[in-house]
Amino acid sequence: MKKLIMLAAIITLISCKKESETQSTYKSGTKEISLTEIWDGTFSAERMNALNSMNGDFYSLLNTDEKGNTTVDKYSYKTLEKIETIVSSADLQDLNSFDSYSFNNDETKIILGTKFQQIFRRSFSGTFYAYDIATKKLSLIGEGIQEPVFSPDNQKVAYAKDNNIFVKDFSKNDLIQVTTDGQKNSIINGITDWVYEEEFAFVRAFEWSNNSNYLAFLRFDESEVPTFSMDIVGKELYPNQQVFKYPKAGEKNADVTLHMYALSNRNTKKVDLGDYEYIPRIKWSNNDAVLVATTLNRHQNNLKLYKVNALRSSSTLLLNETDKAYIDITDNLTFLVDNSFIWTSEKDGFNHIYHYDFDGNLINQITKGNWEVTNYYGFNTAKKTIYYQSVENGSTNRGVYSIGLDGENKKLLSNKDGQNNADFSTNLNYFINTFSSSEIPPIYSLYKAEGEMLKVIKDNSQLKEKLADYKISAKEFSTININGNDLNMWMIKPVDFDKNKKYPMLMFQYSGPGSQQVGNKWNARNDYWHQLLAQKGMIVVCVDGRGTGLKGSDFKKVTQKELGKYEVEDQIAAAKKLAERSYIDEDNIGIWGWSYGGFMSTNCILKGSDIFSTAIAVAPVTSWRFYDSVYTERYMQTPQENPSGYDDNSPINYAEKLEGNYLLVHGTGDDNVHVQNTYRMINALIEANKQFDMFIVPDRAHGIRKGENTQINLFTKMTNFVEEHLINKSNKSTEIKG
Repeated sequence: MKKLIMLAAIITLISCKKESETQSTYKSGTKEISLTEIWDGTFSAERMNALNSMNGDFYSLLNTDEKGNTTVDKYSYKTLEKIETIVSSADLQDLNSFDSYSFNNDETKIILGTKFQQIFRRSFSGTFYAYDIATKKLSLIGEGIQEPVFSPDNQKVAYAKDNNIFVKDFSKNDLIQVTTDGQKNSIINGITDWVYEEEFAFVRAFEWSNNSNYLAFLRFDESEVPTFSMDIVGKELYPNQQVFKYPKAGEKNADVTLHMYALSNRNTKKVDLGDYEYIPRIKWSNNDAVLVATTLNRHQNNLKLYKVNALRSSSTLLLNETDKAYIDITDNLTFLVDNSFIWTSEKDGFNHIYHYDFDGNLINQITKGNWEVTNYYGFNTAKKTIYYQSVENGSTNRGVYSIGLDGENKKLLSNKDGQNNADFSTNLNYFINTFSSSEIPPIYSLYKAEGEMLKVIKDNSQLKEKLADYKISAKEFSTININGNDLNMWMIKPVDFDKNKKYPMLMFQYSGPGSQQVGNKWNARNDYWHQLLAQKGMIVVCVDGRGTGLKGSDFKKVTQKELGKYEVEDQIAAAKKLAERSYIDEDNIGIWGWSYGGFMSTNCILKGSDIFSTAIAVAPVTSWRFYDSVYTERYMQTPQENPSGYDDNSPINYAEKLEGNYLLVHGTGDDNVHVQNTYRMINALIEANKQFDMFIVPDRAHGIRKGENTQINLFTKMTNFVEEHLINKSNKSTEIKG
């Protein structure tokens, strides 16, 4: 089944020129960036519509025509020209518009979605229709349903509603209720619970067999999972509560089981998968009767792949992989024609691609080296070629490569520098490459799979020209040796930087396991805010310390059972080393971060009060005891097993160390990092009789975006805070010393 496609921008063709020929240096202008411009879209790059690769050398886009009608249009990869309109809302009597679409396997039918209601980060319900392209017949599937998907035989659609699974059989005009025990905050069938959706990154937990005879699904019994509630202020006289099951670290998880439903007799059987805690993936092999289920233990360092026989609902072990720390879950499992499979693993110390037979025996390791595979794109059967993305040309860059199934004939298909991300056609004959760097906005180009660039689709030249009028400083990339490691770093200096002057410094970081902030890529909104601060006389620095990603598993997993220890040590040491530079004002150094970065900035101003005078923490974790089980225990095990790891690096336990200026920000509607974290930090600071600043934003979620002017209001406060406590103080200090 093809991925769901959401309405976005429209592709526009422009003249062809090589990405590498695009000018790669800033010519700084005189205009100053404003907060309003950052958030009103002034600096937004043009992006391509999310395309849906179709069978053959074609793709489709969700567009809006000149009359306002929603259309699904088919295009040629070879020419990028429109071939036909597959469906238009103008021709649908019962549907004025739609917001999503997905094809069945042979692209004879489409599911159209509308009236979406957000549930959590990835989940939503909506009204969905089935559209027959040949007959132009539109049929209602259901209202308020989730994740509808066609069966491979194109006769049926399975979906979830009210925590149960249904199958609508259009050939018999029959609605089958597969499960009946679904109940809110108790039993969920076919849809993941909150923590699976957030941490294992999927929502639909049911899969059709290739012959459409079986429906495999996960059942979540969360009846014993502790309940979390949040008050939603809203606009009514009384607030209401959002209540959902949320397993915090060390608490009871949902009991998750695998079930097999047979369409022939409408019977469901539970599948025994032995001893496990999680089932983070299920996927059918190329054998119609064999499903492969992935299980993990609670520590997430013992992964097993099971072959599940649908006829007998029995399982046998296919592959077992263990790690001293943890194993990441991906969607890279790919079955070849002979049911051998592609698998990615860090077992040699770096993330690489492997080939196994269907008995779990290793055929060969396909990629090798002291670098990481960062994306697996697919396998071309005819060419026996794998396509992937990696950091072979340095951990701050991404390149697109091809390599033979035997590990030979590796070839770079894209630019070697900057960020290159490929979107391949279904048959892997073409790909659209998105290239950007810190100095070049996104360029979208059409390539042949062999690496020949055919044409540039969109190059954001107008944005580049617009930015030439502004005071834009280049990001200076380098490494800094801290605690025996060469850490990636970028620095932004004021346009009129004078090495004989002293400047206040603000450090930005995220620092979470496997993350990366120091990448050679185009600007996000935070980058423009950092440019605004540079205009005001600030140096902004970012250092990726130990625990971050793309430098091997040992570097990433050194923080195991000690989140907040080595990462904080590196940020403090980096600040002290940078303070030795003649142009850094060692008395006015700050740090800020969001989420994990807020956890870090809070720790840094407490444990590094001798170097950090100011910190901003947005939506921070203040104790890993408050965060969810899957994420936290992956890196920390449980609080019962590792109490010192949780408490020694929890800022609520040493609030008395606060000496500088501290701004604490949180949204009360944050279902991810609960505002409980900030409230407990506030209480700890009050008990320690410490003064601080806080900004509590009602009903906003983790990103603090919802509502008019929300983000510009937040960043105005943050800007004022930085100006007052770093920039102005540094200027006064310089005047006095001068």
